[in-house]
Amino acid sequence: MKRIYVVGTADTKGEELAFLADAIAATGAAVSRVDVGTREAAVPVDITATKMAGYHPGGAGAVLGGNDRGAAVTAMGIAFARFVQSRDDIAAIIGIGGGGGTSIVTSGMRALPLGLPKIMVSTLASGDTAPYVDVSDIIMMPSVTDMAGLNRLSRVVLHNAAQAISGMAARPAPPPDGKRSIGLTMFGVTTPCVTAIVEELRSTYDCMVFHATGTGGRSMEKLADSGLLSGVIDITTTEVCDFLFGGVLPATEDRFGAIARTRLPYVGSVGALDMINFWAPSTIPAQYRDRLFYEHNPNVTLMRTTASECREIGEWIGSRLARCDGPVHFLIPEKGVSALDIEGGAFHDPAADAVLFDAIERTIQPNATRRLTRLPLHINDPEFARAAAAAFLDIARQ
Repeated sequence: MKRIYVVGTADTKGEELAFLADAIAATGAAVSRVDVGTREAAVPVDITATKMAGYHPGGAGAVLGGNDRGAAVTAMGIAFARFVQSRDDIAAIIGIGGGGGTSIVTSGMRALPLGLPKIMVSTLASGDTAPYVDVSDIIMMPSVTDMAGLNRLSRVVLHNAAQAISGMAARPAPPPDGKRSIGLTMFGVTTPCVTAIVEELRSTYDCMVFHATGTGGRSMEKLADSGLLSGVIDITTTEVCDFLFGGVLPATEDRFGAIARTRLPYVGSVGALDMINFWAPSTIPAQYRDRLFYEHNPNVTLMRTTASECREIGEWIGSRLARCDGPVHFLIPEKGVSALDIEGGAFHDPAADAVLFDAIERTIQPNATRRLTRLPLHINDPEFARAAAAAFLDIARQ
């Protein structure tokens, strides 16, 4: 029987944990009270901290009994993530916590599939939540007051959280329409291309478009690793630029890793590799002050990549794709890689583009299943979009 897991540190947040669990149970939902604290629980629970700690690779002793609270919190987070991955009865999960509890509970939430309801009621929910949410679909709900005993406001907040998670669990999302899903990457400067590809393929595929902002690419690859995608059309690989040269929307070292691991059909290109992203001009590192910039808006400044940087970018991408044994087709638009990299555009630089293209072609190591094609087109030309869609349909049939 599926259950709502109610999770918190029952040593320090026991009163709130019990109130929340009771409020959920009052809706008719089955509830499991889970303790992820590191000391003796103050209220009864269904799954004890000792049992939870046993899921750590080093056993319960690696979590409990020490004097370093920071180490214990980290270790409990590891144990909790392994615990939730072992369960097949989670209908939804809700957590409460301050700093330590939020870290522990969201460690487990991030390990769960996208789409499974997750709410974290936290004292940290009104600040920078990126370390806790990452590329998951966790809903962060501010507790407003600290969790140091119930009060008239915390009772309302927890009651509302109980109603929300109960409703999510009672009425799950309808099943998909049966189309296979594919992931696509897009930036504002590649929007015409990606939009046209979606129009070409939407009758056959459920097209999930991801904004290439660092988290977008990681979200797409997480879906690929989770088995939720049937292929990828990675037109906009710009996150690599920010990763290599200190931009604010970076990929990680594992960019393209999911493609190698899953061997999914993959069509890629060089979208927006002409730019590195920074925030307002005042945030640009001093070593870049004399470079070519374009003000995208008052809060986002784009910097044109040089020929030297393009060589490094191309070699990085090519070497990663060379590790992919699944069907890969990489397309190079020889007349420009973004809306700014076009004749008369602010970032038009055919010489830098040529270095980029040559570096990818030299390092991707083409073979029977890994192809590279140059096209005498701009990336936003309708013909390029049609070529990308056709390339994907071709390798998807292999």
